[in-house]
Amino acid sequence: MSKTIRIGTRDSELALWQAHIVQSQLEGLGHKTTLVPVKSTGDIVLDKPLYELGITGIFTRTLDIAMLNDDIDIAVHSLKDVPTVLPKGIVQAAVIKRGNVNDTLVYKNNEEFLSAKNALVATGSLRRRAQWLNRYPTHTMVDLRGNVNSRLQKLQDNKDWNGAIFAAAGIGRIGLRPENAINLDWMIPAPAQGAIMITALEEDDFVREACAQLNHEETEICTTIEREFLNRLEGGCTAPIGALAYIKDEEVHFKGVLLSEDGTKRIEVSKVKKLGQHDDIAEFASTYIIERGGNRLMDALKRSNKKTTVYSTKGLTEDQRLLFHDNIVADSSDFIKISLNRIPPRILRNPIKNVILTSKNAVEALTTNFAATELQFENIYCVGRRTKRLIEKKIGPVKHAEKNAKSLANYLIEYLEGTEVTYFCSDLRLDTLPEVLKKNHIKVNEVEAYQTKYDGVKLDTTVEGVMFYSPSTVESFVQSNKKDIIAFCIGETTAKEAKKHFSDVRIAKVPTVESVIELVNAHYV
Repeated sequence: MSKTIRIGTRDSELALWQAHIVQSQLEGLGHKTTLVPVKSTGDIVLDKPLYELGITGIFTRTLDIAMLNDDIDIAVHSLKDVPTVLPKGIVQAAVIKRGNVNDTLVYKNNEEFLSAKNALVATGSLRRRAQWLNRYPTHTMVDLRGNVNSRLQKLQDNKDWNGAIFAAAGIGRIGLRPENAINLDWMIPAPAQGAIMITALEEDDFVREACAQLNHEETEICTTIEREFLNRLEGGCTAPIGALAYIKDEEVHFKGVLLSEDGTKRIEVSKVKKLGQHDDIAEFASTYIIERGGNRLMDALKRSNKKTTVYSTKGLTEDQRLLFHDNIVADSSDFIKISLNRIPPRILRNPIKNVILTSKNAVEALTTNFAATELQFENIYCVGRRTKRLIEKKIGPVKHAEKNAKSLANYLIEYLEGTEVTYFCSDLRLDTLPEVLKKNHIKVNEVEAYQTKYDGVKLDTTVEGVMFYSPSTVESFVQSNKKDIIAFCIGETTAKEAKKHFSDVRIAKVPTVESVIELVNAHYV
């Protein structure tokens, strides 16, 4: 036992406390030891939340390098900070008996804010943030980084904060747990929370044998299940994943959870197995989560942690989001808001022979104002296949459809039965169709069926391409953004408006959202 075991640790108060525990136990077995404090990237970079730094193992990487460089013999970690896959050549040497697994709320004044609509709660953990918002959706979360001491100080210094969330083991081990603190039994902790792990070089038999005597089997069993569950969901600091296993009456009890960042979506699983028959718990639980939408949730989380490169001016469905190539980060919102007008009944007092509908919004306006039996039009002309399908579903047969307004106008000049049409349109309609018809002596009775309101947002500078679906979405975009982007357009009419503002304009093969997404994929792949 002549070798002195060099114990690598972070230099925070909590990390040093944990290292001293390991040191004491090793020396109790007769080993010589020395502490080697090392500052990690996680301690140095404090201006961003962990999940925004984009890497796992932020608190362990520096110690891993020190070990591989032979500067230390073992490293002592909070197990919840350790990636589920260790670097080549480094192995888990022991897990110390687990402490308090819970998360703890440290609050100011009193707990009455929990029932209030508005409250400010601080945490740097995406998991804690998501679970808190799931339970208290109207509260506001603020970021909190640093070691335990500095986080407690920040809580006191920020007068508007109502409370902050900590690991119970962390504030308890260094004797900083305030009286005004409560354990959050309803919050599922991080996998392996409350446990201390020792890593060593795989080839160092002496050190591994020494550390093996410190291993606590029950803690090892439970944390292994939790970390396998985490690994199977491909999660880390960048995903709101909770997991807890414990042994009671010779049974292993497990519960796990995956949430969306904002806490609005939550998938939870529980499982109990006899001790000794517990090896498949993590596989069962992760499969259960994935089959209930976990894969889509994880995909959305991965995308949300990257900078947006493409933006859709129309809200995308979850199925549409999944069509993007993996290297594309897409976001969306409706740049146009539609308000259906009240159409006066006198419009239909006399039979209307020829009707023009150029959008689904006009169809919705008509069917909202009138029963299908009242909409007895002799000839219906429209633009777009989807508009045609909606008309035939809710009103009746379509006489003729074209892919854009100009083509429809040219058709009507040749084949219209009569010399008059009624055009149900928006307050922001294009002039092309009515102007062409009027020049060719066809009377156009315009009825404002709905209003189009611009609702564009200012986009981040990382956005390179924007997806447009109508001239109005282009107009809404340029009101809030001056950047020259790649314009991915659903059709020629939209592209015509886009060319007024952008130098690079692409047009989808067919006028569908999915086709615009194909256009985006073709550019980035």
